[in-house]
Amino acid sequence: MSAFDTNPFADPVDVNPFQDPSVTQLTNPSQSGLAEFNPFSETNAATTVPATQLTGPSQPAVLQPSVEPTQPSPQAVAAAAQAGLLRQQEELDRKAAELERKERELQSTAASLHVRENNWPPLPTWCPVKPCFYQDFSTEIPADYQRICKMLYYLWMLHSVTLFLNLLACLAWFTGDTSRGVDFGLSILWFVIFTPCAFLCWYRPIYKAFRSDNSFSFFVFFFVFFCQIGVYFIQLIGLPNLGTSGWIAALSALKDRSLAVSIIMMVVAGFFSLCAGLSLFLLQRVHSFYRRTGASFQQAQEEFSQGIFSSRTFRSAASSAAQGAFQGN
Repeated sequence: MSAFDTNPFADPVDVNPFQDPSVTQLTNPSQSGLAEFNPFSETNAATTVPATQLTGPSQPAVLQPSVEPTQPSPQAVAAAAQAGLLRQQEELDRKAAELERKERELQSTAASLHVRENNWPPLPTWCPVKPCFYQDFSTEIPADYQRICKMLYYLWMLHSVTLFLNLLACLAWFTGDTSRGVDFGLSILWFVIFTPCAFLCWYRPIYKAFRSDNSFSFFVFFFVFFCQIGVYFIQLIGLPNLGTSGWIAALSALKDRSLAVSIIMMVVAGFFSLCAGLSLFLLQRVHSFYRRTGASFQQAQEEFSQGIFSSRTFRSAASSAAQGAFQGN
């Protein structure tokens, strides 16, 4: 009958699942522990679990001694000072070399900008007569023309020596035969006149032609040098009463039984023949160089006209002539 005491139609009783004894037994201890925990309590600090330590023998604490910086030795100080001095010396030497190089560049620039001093003829400093020309093959003459230009200069020197030997031969001829005074006088005149004239009339024009590639100077050289070759042939022939010790004059001296004088005159005649042969050879060489430059007679005329009209002397003379004609009218 007890099973039928409950009313199935009655309201159900509220059942709380969290009120189960098995649940409350597990949750209450932890809640009571969290509620009673105080992190600032001394009892909690006493119950703190210590950290786990490594097992092993304990090592005593060792105090490291303080290390003081070592002072450099005198040898090291001296070596460092010497190395510093060497570096300074090298720097000074480098700067000195640089200054010397710049000084040379400035000197070369100044030399190229300023007019060079004349150095020919090479006269002593105490001489009152100063050099009249500037001559430097390596500076003024192109490398392709330096050899031929020097050969022409040596030909002029041979020309001067030959004229001097001709003077001595005519003097010896005059001492053996007093009737040869005319030849001796003319030999002096040829030496005094032809030596500087040859330098001015055919050597300097060819020097200027090679220096500046001037067509007009080439034409002046060809004209004068051709005349010079003709004079050489007249001198080597040795016509009487012309002041030359040529082959005819040497043979005439031999007929007069003057063997020593005849030999001297033959040597001079040989020098005249050598000058004539070298002149023909150098004339052909200069002409070949001239054809390579592409110069022409028309170009020479233009250069001559430009040189004349740009000359200060010509302009002043023309101005004076025009003023005189205007005042005369």
